[in-house]
Amino acid sequence: MSLDVTDLRAFYASPLGAVAQRLVGRTVHRMLGSVSGLRVMGLGYAVPYLGPVRHAAERTLAFMPATQGVTAWPGSGRSTSCLVDPTMMPLPDAALDRVLLIHAIEAVESPAELMQEVWRVLTPGGRLIVAVPNRRGLWARRDATPFGHGQPYSRSQLGRLMRETLFSPEDWAETLYVPPVEGWLTLRTASAWERVGTGLSLPFAGLHVVEAGKQLHRPVAVQARKASRLRARVLAPVPVPAPVPGGA
Repeated sequence: MSLDVTDLRAFYASPLGAVAQRLVGRTVHRMLGSVSGLRVMGLGYAVPYLGPVRHAAERTLAFMPATQGVTAWPGSGRSTSCLVDPTMMPLPDAALDRVLLIHAIEAVESPAELMQEVWRVLTPGGRLIVAVPNRRGLWARRDATPFGHGQPYSRSQLGRLMRETLFSPEDWAETLYVPPVEGWLTLRTASAWERVGTGLSLPFAGLHVVEAGKQLHRPVAVQARKASRLRARVLAPVPVPAPVPGGA
């Protein structure tokens, strides 16, 4: 079942949500890099991570799935949020330079269709940043947070999904090593949890965060085609000898 936008907004307004936003945002913004003059879209519920982007980018869009609901964003001025079907977005081909997916892939019925639609709206040099719950992490096992809903992923599952939909993963990170418990001690030591987990590459991070590039051509199984050509039979005409004069 998809989370409602009010649940997502309430989580990020909580002390635990603020810690998650800070830790995840650190990784997301490192991967996004400079967005000066670029067109950026967040899909799912990405608005907690779009604030620093909005003033630098040429345009920033916040698209939210119809099953989730939409909230106006930003809080003042003209709203740039929109309610959409994430597999049929109201954008032309190659319209965006950067796409951020958060609270998105794990919440849809067909992740492959969503990824194919993102591929369509990205420019040839566009970049995709995806944040999804780690199936081995504690956050995916506790439904008191948004990361405990939907379908979590292992690293190999996420990599396979991206390759099948013509994306090339180029940068991987894990974040949210802090337990999803809203206690004062846990919240105060969140940065220490993150340093230890990252430094030791521990397997129980709450999220995978991946940066990927858009592939323009699907790989072809060259060896299989060569083998097929070698096995093919070739029929060629055989010349008939001319009759010998005076022969029997």
